[in-house]
Amino acid sequence: MSDAARPPRHVLILGGTTEARSLAATLAAEPALRVTSSLAGRVAAPRLPAGEVRIGGFGGPDGLARWLREHAVDALIDATHPFAGTISFHAARAAATAHVPLLALRRPGWVPGPGDTWHQVTSLDEAAAALPALGNRVFLTTGRMGLSHFAHLTDLWFLVRSVDAPEPPHPPRMEVLLDRGPFSVEGERELLRRHRIAVLVTKDSGAAATAPKLTAAREAGIPVVVVRRPPTPDGIPTAANPAEAAEWLRRLLSEAGAR
Repeated sequence: MSDAARPPRHVLILGGTTEARSLAATLAAEPALRVTSSLAGRVAAPRLPAGEVRIGGFGGPDGLARWLREHAVDALIDATHPFAGTISFHAARAAATAHVPLLALRRPGWVPGPGDTWHQVTSLDEAAAALPALGNRVFLTTGRMGLSHFAHLTDLWFLVRSVDAPEPPHPPRMEVLLDRGPFSVEGERELLRRHRIAVLVTKDSGAAATAPKLTAAREAGIPVVVVRRPPTPDGIPTAANPAEAAEWLRRLLSEAGAR
């Protein structure tokens, strides 16, 4: 079959991250590809990527494997948030079951530099336990889904930044700032000053759009509690950015076409 007669190769991208949207835009511009992005549906008004979009879960790894087969997916790219650990394991199992090549698009994590005062923890519970000794005015940027871990800290005041409004349970002394990155160092510096922030809590998302808060905290001498990333499946090819992911896909499809 000639390239002109061959149906487009189908690529499923998991995730609505900045990297996922960038990759979808690149791949959707290629006529030989059909691109579908799958979003979890946890954000009320998500930024939709280029190409086809589906929203919602698959029903576990077996449901995802079934979807891969029924929709004739040629390649699966896991570009989910670094803290969406469950779906990464589901993707690995589903790809193996359906015999579909899988790539993990994982942005590099943040690395502390000179002047940083980081307290690295492995969970939100550990982050909450560390706070009373570090300061009583907390800038909490771990997302709206985990506020229950901090609800018992009644003596602390929290500034919570989130894309969507959080629901209880949450800390009783709390101000909510609904906002979405990218953010600037100047803006983060002013936010820390205006709210008299004593300690910052963040997950190691590694995102460039939200990294300015770390710079602002370093400049102000504010300690940062950093929640480390959860484990990911072993043995999965990994790309650090959308360009590497696109190159992996082109190489994969070229090799498949040569056989």
